[in-house]
Amino acid sequence: MIPGGPAGPAIAALGCLVLGLLILPAPAAQRRYAQALRSKRRRRIPVHRSLLCLAGAGGAMALGLGSGVLVAAVLVGATVAVRVRRARRSGRHRTECGYLLDGLAAVIAELHVGAHPSAAAAVAARETAGIAAQAFAVGAARSRLGGSGADGMLCPGTIVAAELARVADAWRVAERHGLALADLLSAARTDLAARAKFRSRTEAALAGARATAAILAILPVLGIGLGQLMGADPLRVLLFSGIGTYLLPLGAGLACAGLLWADEITHRVVSR
Repeated sequence: MIPGGPAGPAIAALGCLVLGLLILPAPAAQRRYAQALRSKRRRRIPVHRSLLCLAGAGGAMALGLGSGVLVAAVLVGATVAVRVRRARRSGRHRTECGYLLDGLAAVIAELHVGAHPSAAAAVAARETAGIAAQAFAVGAARSRLGGSGADGMLCPGTIVAAELARVADAWRVAERHGLALADLLSAARTDLAARAKFRSRTEAALAGARATAAILAILPVLGIGLGQLMGADPLRVLLFSGIGTYLLPLGAGLACAGLLWADEITHRVVSR
């Protein structure tokens, strides 16, 4: 535990300095460069910056209370950051899959009226957005130059890399065997739409399980509050005693591990 006394003002000043560095805005050139790269994206609330501010404030407070509080605050903050990141990734994956389905619908419609695959992909690139628009633009350029449009659809490392790989496989089969590209892309789009629908239904069905896991993780906090109201004074034991230095991080770690494990189980079910 960090002792109090004359070191208190120094610790508070250090915490304020850390918090100021976390919320320090980026240079103007860096902001303009990032804005140019995100010109086609929707504006989002800077959740990561809010989490950093909360983490800095919690760290400054924990430095004055003890190392156990600091470890517990780090564990809780990391768990919240992981869950927020997973939620944002899931939402972005849903949005990008919608863009891909819209682009495939545009390509199929153009192919049915006799358009060349490169022209159809170019139309899809203009009518959709996100990673799918970039993939269709690259595929159209490759096909226009005599290459394989399927190779342009591959975008490894992106959030919809698996979905784009399925579309590229169908495109490659049509190029190699002379089959109707519109029919194969229609089958691929039907498969992707069915997978997206299954994912949405599974996420809705598991919402209750996720809520139950979150409630179970919060129950210890409610128990501490109830004990404090009853006069047992658990906060004094957890914050200002030697055994609390170990009990508080242990309890926070177990609660966070259980919550993350429940999220991992539901994620595996959804991603099948």
